[in-house]
Amino acid sequence: MPLSVDLMRPEDLDEVLGIERASFSMPWSRGAFLYEMQQNRVARCWAMREDARVVGYLCLWEVADEVHITNIAVRPDCRRRGLGRTLLGGILDEARQRRIRLVVLEVRPSNTEARTLYESFGFRVVGRRRGYYYDTGEDALVMEADLQTAQPGTRA
Repeated sequence: MPLSVDLMRPEDLDEVLGIERASFSMPWSRGAFLYEMQQNRVARCWAMREDARVVGYLCLWEVADEVHITNIAVRPDCRRRGLGRTLLGGILDEARQRRIRLVVLEVRPSNTEARTLYESFGFRVVGRRRGYYYDTGEDALVMEADLQTAQPGTRA
């Protein structure tokens, strides 16, 4: 089944919200996605499709020469197939080609699968935001990757 990645559209949101609710204990609302897509000038949201079905997505902010990944998820029934790796890798490759210097994201310390994925792309923990996740009070680890250095694991 062919995969494609293009800009998220409002008509994708029913599928996106299903993935969001299945993936996060503090899911974004429809309004939050619409704001990112339609009003936030530094935001871009990408949808990964397999045939016509949304199987994953990634939202980011681009400010100056930095990208901040704000949201990434894959449909639960499509996980463990490398789709998150493909989506993230494509975004990082595109950012590198456009001379973006730094990519930053936050992740729960308990989310070991996501942390392992990010580390495979050269992300490293550079800080901690105390009590960032208000549903559990869990801290967020701030991770960043310098895109102007060689990236380990981008083709693993």
